[in-house]
Amino acid sequence: MPDTGAQSPRTEQTRALLLALFVTMLWASSWVLIRWGLEDEGLRPVTFAGIRYLLAAILLAGVTAGTPSARSAIAGMRTRSWVTLSMLGIVFVALAQGAQFVAIDSQPAATTSLVLSLTPLLVAGVSSLTLGERPGARQVVGAVFIVIGAIAYFLGDLGFTAVGMLAAGVGLLANASGALIGRAANRDRSLPPLVVTVVSMGVGALALVVGGVAVEGWPAMSGRAWLIVLWLAGVNTALAFTLWNRSLQHLSATESAAVNNTMLIQIGLLAWAFLDEVPGVLDVLGMLAVSAGVYLATRPRVEIEVPA
Repeated sequence: MPDTGAQSPRTEQTRALLLALFVTMLWASSWVLIRWGLEDEGLRPVTFAGIRYLLAAILLAGVTAGTPSARSAIAGMRTRSWVTLSMLGIVFVALAQGAQFVAIDSQPAATTSLVLSLTPLLVAGVSSLTLGERPGARQVVGAVFIVIGAIAYFLGDLGFTAVGMLAAGVGLLANASGALIGRAANRDRSLPPLVVTVVSMGVGALALVVGGVAVEGWPAMSGRAWLIVLWLAGVNTALAFTLWNRSLQHLSATESAAVNNTMLIQIGLLAWAFLDEVPGVLDVLGMLAVSAGVYLATRPRVEIEVPA
């Protein structure tokens, strides 16, 4: 008799797709929670980001402490690995997330999301240059979609600010650089993903907290502010990364990139519903065109998430 308890590959793939989509919904909701913390609770962006990721790193450190293989990997880390992971934390957490929080504080969330959605395109471009690969027809068409979509969006109603665009640009460059450093850190698979995440996140979060407190001071946080930070740290960061990595066990790079690419639209819809950022026709068409362009230009070579 057949083993009815075993799941078919198609069932596992469907569940993984739904799980990945759920994670992107969590990450998209972060943008609303961040704006609430910044505007309603008066939190300052860099310190806010630092507390969020430091708490997430502490939670993941607890998981690491309970995982013998992860403990052994950390104990055996060489100086070169510590330096690489520290660089990853400074770039991918401290610079990228600090800049992202500043951008969200300074301009419409959808605008910042649109800029940061170009991260995989930038990574693909740098990778192509370093590998000497010429872009194919699909990459050219995708780039055209992105240019047209960006022009349409910025001619729309939501707009942008100079500070917000500068911060978003820093976040874009830091995300792309962090992705390349992360690939170097994971290339030989000598360290478990959990170790790479907890060490880099811990270093980056400490840098954010120290820098944020030095410039902005320690915030006076209400109970609601702590709930927002704890939710972002525990659910939208620690849990979301764990679930995302689990979904990648059954998804191809193309599938995960396609799911991840829905975040631009999700953030636009959530900002419309909860932040009163009402997009015009050009804004909507621009976001759709950029989303399609990024997918075309990077499929299936680049797989990267840009959580919030």
